[in-house]
Amino acid sequence: MKNLLTDHPNSVGEGYFEHMGQAMSFAVPLFLAAFACLGHAFLPFLFEKTGSKIITNLHDRMVTNRVRHKNLHKVAPAPAE
Repeated sequence: MKNLLTDHPNSVGEGYFEHMGQAMSFAVPLFLAAFACLGHAFLPFLFEKTGSKIITNLHDRMVTNRVRHKNLHKVAPAPAE
């Protein structure tokens, strides 16, 4: 039977709580970016680049971690005989 709480975290090489921490480390900055964008919508002179900087940083982090994760789990090819 599938374990709904651990299947996805395991598929990305993380435990449940490790995955929760990673997800929260994205959720909090996203919340701050949303708040900055909302503030900017009403007062355009505030937070002019804050939301986009946060999103760019999160994207870079996600892509970098994805590449690092793939490289950690690569198996070296067998030597040719």
